[in-house]
Amino acid sequence: MLVPVLLFVLGLVFLIKGGDWFVDGATGVAYRFHVPELLIGATVVSIGTTLPEVMVSATSAVGGHGEIAYGNAIGSVICNTALIAGLTIAIRPKAIDGKKLRLPVAFFFTAAAFYVATAYLVGYFSRMAGFILLALFVVYMAINVIQAVKGEAPDGEAEELHDEGGSLLKELLLLVVGAAAIAVGADLLVDNGTLIAAALGVPESVIALTFVALGTSLPELVTAVTSLVKGHDALSLGNVIGANLFNLVLVSGTAMTLNPFSIPSTKLLMGLPSSLVMEIPVMLFVMSFLTLPALVKNKLSRPQGVVLLAVYAVFCVLQFVL
Repeated sequence: MLVPVLLFVLGLVFLIKGGDWFVDGATGVAYRFHVPELLIGATVVSIGTTLPEVMVSATSAVGGHGEIAYGNAIGSVICNTALIAGLTIAIRPKAIDGKKLRLPVAFFFTAAAFYVATAYLVGYFSRMAGFILLALFVVYMAINVIQAVKGEAPDGEAEELHDEGGSLLKELLLLVVGAAAIAVGADLLVDNGTLIAAALGVPESVIALTFVALGTSLPELVTAVTSLVKGHDALSLGNVIGANLFNLVLVSGTAMTLNPFSIPSTKLLMGLPSSLVMEIPVMLFVMSFLTLPALVKNKLSRPQGVVLLAVYAVFCVLQFVL
């Protein structure tokens, strides 16, 4: 047990330092090319912090463990929204430009609608479903690249926080090394955290939705906290929403394409798979609760963050109780 614990701690160190480097590199690139933080957060940073989910889900799918790939994606969306975004909003609520959220939010709910329809009506995620989700990812990235080329200027207040002394090479190096450190750290955390949980007798179905999901979402958590400390609030929120979208289209799409799988049915509630009764409804609720006020009122409130944190706490408790 000592070795897994030590490796778990080492993974945490990799994540913290990697998150710090990645945020520095991402914000540097954003200002250098006059791209808003929210846009960088919803694309470059989101891909980097979603790498652990992609690796875990792809490996699980290829190994024939579709329930882990499925639970990891859904659980990560819930964790990103209710825990990470909830924590960010509870600590530092602020006004936000809802217009910049429209694209990632629209793509998320489009992907979610397809995902939900497949889950409830078919109950099986085919390779074709994976291709469709990956196609949504390509379209989303293409639109973001086009917007970036137009050169939308970043906010003046946030621009003052940028260190003009850095070079492009240094910023790109920080991005690459930071992403690698995040991926290695998350891998150590997931592998050894799962070993520790299994040794303590935690069921595998619960591990996928809690320990694995939380472990692979730690990059988003570290990035969110680091962004808050450095004053880049928009980067943090953009990263969470972008990562949620990528969990559905990139993470799930990759897993389905590599090895199609059915809805996990090892855990039942009211005679139906737990995912259909609890996990998917919770995912849709927390994302709606996070994004609708931002789109309509252009602001996020502390009570909103507290509610999201409470939902995540209840969700985790129910995973162990039911």
